[in-house]
Amino acid sequence: QVQLVESGGGLVQAGGSLRLSCAASGRTFSSYTMGWFRQAPGKEREFVARISRTGSSTYYTDSVKGRTTISRDNAKNTVFLQMNSLIAEDTAVYYCAASPRPWSASGSSRREYDYWGQGTQVTVSS
Repeated sequence: QVQLVESGGGLVQAGGSLRLSCAASGRTFSSYTMGWFRQAPGKEREFVARISRTGSSTYYTDSVKGRTTISRDNAKNTVFLQMNSLIAEDTAVYYCAASPRPWSASGSSRREYDYWGQGTQVTVSS
């Protein structure tokens, strides 16, 4: 089991930046591929980014490429999502998630992630 707690959400103007954090506790954090997802009102939860166990590999959905960076600090059991040049369409509840699958066997499907945080709200005002 791993417990995940997100923080760092808030209200920001379009063009601004936010850094989301996800603190993990429980089993060894470095054994999990980590991902960020988001869910806007009335929409399904969608993939945003993921990062390999060591942090050497990352992958982003097209809509956030060039504006977003996922990173992790295994010594601090934390994964981050740095979001820049925010737009109204980024408004959503952001969730971090943990997958026990290695990078080579992981993807962007919600079904591949076994553990989820409670989410943090990001609101971008235009």
